[in-house]
Amino acid sequence: MLKRLLTKPVTWVALLVLGAGAAAGLYWFQPWRLVTDTTVNETLSTVAEVPSSAAVPTTTQPAGPVVVRTGSFITHEHATAGTARLVRNPDGSHQVELVGLDTSDGPDLRVWLTDQAVREGTAGWRVFDDGKWTELGRLKGNRGDQVYPVPGKVDPEDYRSISIWCKRFAVSFGAAALQ
Repeated sequence: MLKRLLTKPVTWVALLVLGAGAAAGLYWFQPWRLVTDTTVNETLSTVAEVPSSAAVPTTTQPAGPVVVRTGSFITHEHATAGTARLVRNPDGSHQVELVGLDTSDGPDLRVWLTDQAVREGTAGWRVFDDGKWTELGRLKGNRGDQVYPVPGKVDPEDYRSISIWCKRFAVSFGAAALQ
């Protein structure tokens, strides 16, 4: 019976369609990423917190990098933990540092600086592409410490959160409000 079935052209067409569908599904969803990890340990800035204006005269400039704003990641589509911090360098440039990031690996993950408020639960999964956002680059790894320069044309004051954004499925894995 199997031999007779394999001699029919419709069987070969069905097998070809199923095979192509399976290959496309594997490419699109990349299920193996659920069990893979990439750890990145970039050197973070040795920083000072921004002093309160009452404690230090406004003419005092820190000699090194300064943490301007920081926030802890909350979980959205996938469990996410760690801290995001916006750092101003002595030359006036800015960078985002992900400290102790721990999230799932996924297809097409990006680091986004956004103007959207961070919301808990499923209500916060898809809000970050609704407003203004700047992509800082592909996520270098789903674990560890990472540094992403903020482009010079970007004013960090216009943004209030960081999202680990899955561009392929338009969903946030996790986000941190910058305060």
